[in-house]
Amino acid sequence: MTSTPARPVRIAVQLQPQHSPDYSLLRDAVRRSEDAGVDVVFNWDHFFPLYGDPDGAHFECWTMLAAWAEQTERVEIGALVTCNTYRNPDLLADMARTVDHISGGRLILGLGSGWYERDYTEYGYDFGTAGSRLDDLGDSLERIGQRLARLNPAPTRDIPVLLGGGGERKTLRHVARHADIWHSFMDVETYRHKSGVLARHCADLGRDPGEIERSTDLGGSGSADEARRRADALLAEGVTLFTVGLNGPDYPLELVESLVAWRDGR
Repeated sequence: MTSTPARPVRIAVQLQPQHSPDYSLLRDAVRRSEDAGVDVVFNWDHFFPLYGDPDGAHFECWTMLAAWAEQTERVEIGALVTCNTYRNPDLLADMARTVDHISGGRLILGLGSGWYERDYTEYGYDFGTAGSRLDDLGDSLERIGQRLARLNPAPTRDIPVLLGGGGERKTLRHVARHADIWHSFMDVETYRHKSGVLARHCADLGRDPGEIERSTDLGGSGSADEARRRADALLAEGVTLFTVGLNGPDYPLELVESLVAWRDGR
């Protein structure tokens, strides 16, 4: 077990862009989230709802992030996470640079290898295999970095890269090589094991694993006391970014507000 890290504790909300037939509901949820004191507002990168009515209302990720960049003033924004194979990686780098500029340097570039087969089949993407999608992610991360270095104007900052997942052979090696933030959803024992695997990958690459911010999802249901207990346990292991996922159309912020108070009371 590690000691409580020096980096600040941060609270994020994932406003899942599903089951909101009117975009104004999402716009209002973003406003309320920033007013509530969260540090990061995420959405996700899918084309159909992941739960509830599978054919319910849904909005696209990156056009929404551009709108959030204009709407907000303080919070960081990003996708949790962008599906790597839905967009050409050079184009994605240009999109990320543009949203970075619109937001004044508040974008987090969240990336994952993709997993939701319906997105692929209905939008005409090759689903491949889990292994091929992870290989594609590694290739894309290299291309994204190269394109960002050539864009004019350059990004306002080194855009932080968030990678999600816990696969020990490929995913965590991508994290060790490319990520500024590692996002996972797991219990304390599993996290401790995966963190050890990540540390070994970092050692192989000559990188300090402490450079990588640790992030987790606390879900969007259950009691505030349960969420704070889980956050305390994971904080003791080195996790500092905690996300609450919220479904439309209402996006209730009570659990988020409780965690903001927990953050501020530390």
